[in-house]
Amino acid sequence: MIAACLLGSTSVYAQSPPSVDVTVLAINDFHGNLRPAPGGITIDDPADRTKKITVPAGGAEHMATLVKQLRADKTNSVFVAAGDLIGASPFLSALFHDEPTIEALSMMGLEIASVGNHEFDEGREELLRMQTGGCHPVDGCQGPHPFAGATFNYLAASTIDTKTGKPLLPSYQIKTFDGIPVAFIGLTLKGTPGLVAPPGIAGLEFRDEADTVNALVPELKAKGVEAIVVLIHEGGFPTGDYNECPGISGPIVDIVKKFDKAVDVVVSGHTHRAYTCQIDGRLVTSGDKYGTLVTTIDLKLDRTTRDVISAKADNVIVRTATYPADPAQTALLAAYDKVAAPIARRPAGSVTATLSRMPDMTTGESPLGDIIADAHLAATSAGNLGAAVIAFTNPGGIRADIVRSADGSVTYGDVFAAQPFRNQLVTLTLTGAQIKAMLEQQWNTPSRPRILQVSKGFSYAWDNSAAAGQRVPPGRMMLDGKVIDLTANYRVTVNGFLAVGGDGFTVLKEGQQPLVGVYDVDALNAYMKANSPVSPMPLGRIARVD
Repeated sequence: MIAACLLGSTSVYAQSPPSVDVTVLAINDFHGNLRPAPGGITIDDPADRTKKITVPAGGAEHMATLVKQLRADKTNSVFVAAGDLIGASPFLSALFHDEPTIEALSMMGLEIASVGNHEFDEGREELLRMQTGGCHPVDGCQGPHPFAGATFNYLAASTIDTKTGKPLLPSYQIKTFDGIPVAFIGLTLKGTPGLVAPPGIAGLEFRDEADTVNALVPELKAKGVEAIVVLIHEGGFPTGDYNECPGISGPIVDIVKKFDKAVDVVVSGHTHRAYTCQIDGRLVTSGDKYGTLVTTIDLKLDRTTRDVISAKADNVIVRTATYPADPAQTALLAAYDKVAAPIARRPAGSVTATLSRMPDMTTGESPLGDIIADAHLAATSAGNLGAAVIAFTNPGGIRADIVRSADGSVTYGDVFAAQPFRNQLVTLTLTGAQIKAMLEQQWNTPSRPRILQVSKGFSYAWDNSAAAGQRVPPGRMMLDGKVIDLTANYRVTVNGFLAVGGDGFTVLKEGQQPLVGVYDVDALNAYMKANSPVSPMPLGRIARVD
């Protein structure tokens, strides 16, 4: 495009630059961490890369300031996300069904987000409420003001409503920068059904990510789109520091390689890792977790071809010491805090040391996992409450350590952070054979086993070298010193998520005489009150024989 301006008798021609610069800011896996997560982010020590350092980072107040700074001098910019913005959230967000997180991200200018598996934690209808607003159907309007819903758009191209054959939410959004359209496609990972409670996604189909994108390419090209950015809630496992990618493995690698060459950039998530990679000639990024990073992606668009001619990325740490709190975010959090703080501060007990959720690298057992399983057993062992003799809980439901404070005190907010899903406990009758089958389902995905945490009195061993279905020797499943009888019945407590086949533990759907009990967080809270000070116990309930 050429513009002319006449000055006296002299013509001066100003030609537009041959390219357009666009900045894409991206986050993923925020999980309602409105305040900085306790662990910050761990990176290579710049002074000695053989060592690691921890940098305090994250929080909506500091992220909002960074986002404003990154967009301040940019003519063309957009703020996007790759799923799991909500779900498995700390107390301040989870108490209000993540309404504060949706408001905070909307306030800081988020425009487009793909749907992650945790967006389905409370089911499809609750996800739609996050988009459109309104009061919670059970708890009503709890917040300091009416919930208006997200001002950003959720996208879910691969999530199909089987009744209509159409996506549950829009497949893509097109934004135009200086006359050049850029399409953003949003994808939920294909494996979502194995990660969420089946009732919440009834009637939905989660299709192949690459096939979905490739089918959309002709439609986008027909609309004049050449520049395509994919926001996908699936990721990889890199080597190197937070801004590198000397090597990466995991599902994202094969997915990107299957994408049509029309796809230019991929913003990924789900694995809670940080990387900026080149995979199959495309830029692929991920921004860690809990709001510790904002990924800055600089695109250069050719005015003639309208396609991306270069793309580079930088993961910027949301340093709490560098970026001051944004006043609007502070006011929002304070409004919710006024309602939540009295509940969060309620004493729950005390600990003698931090109760870690991190599993033993050999067996998969964790100190906090043991205590939570014991709490679930204690809440359901009485005859009128279930008569349970064993309790199991899934590691994905344990979301934070219970960290020892200076005086050892633990609050309800601390307990809630460890068990934020508010799943009710369910006690079922299972045969010994069904218990073994359940334990074998820990390896439904052999590369990423989900090792269940078990209550006191029960123990078992597993052999990673054994064939599928034979990893748990029947003679090594013990209850109170006796081998589990495969033909006998046992009363077993699990959370409601597992009871309906969540995390792939489908055998639990065969359980008989279900009795629904208290919420998991309330069981843990009661256990803390009854047994404080609580100490981490020696591991040994789960053994490995290979």
